[in-house]
Amino acid sequence: MLNIGLLIIRLVIGVLFIGHGAQKLFGWFGGHGLKGTGGWFESIGMKPGVTMALFAGLAEFIGGVLFALGLLTPIAGIMIAGTMVMAIVKVHGPNGLWATANGYEYNLTLLAVAIGIALIGPGQYALDAILF
Repeated sequence: MLNIGLLIIRLVIGVLFIGHGAQKLFGWFGGHGLKGTGGWFESIGMKPGVTMALFAGLAEFIGGVLFALGLLTPIAGIMIAGTMVMAIVKVHGPNGLWATANGYEYNLTLLAVAIGIALIGPGQYALDAILF
């Protein structure tokens, strides 16, 4: 059951990060693409905005794919965790903890999941288990 639990966690979190990355990179799923996201990044002091949006989008998209597949899981966890640290520092941190006030509660949860899975491993139903 442990391995099924890890698979469920990896798939849900990984697919959600793929979606968030696709929003930034391609404007899919209601996102604003690189130009729109880059403009918003510039407005919160992250410059150059389009470049930062590209890095964030790639980290989320590639990190999400790797996380869902359980491939290079520690690297995937670090990629996801890095984007969540930046979201906390640059966007949600000043609002406090609770999501009801646009705080960092959700980002912290995702950060904990990404680091937790990176540390304990992806489980048996993962490419890491097959390849390594």
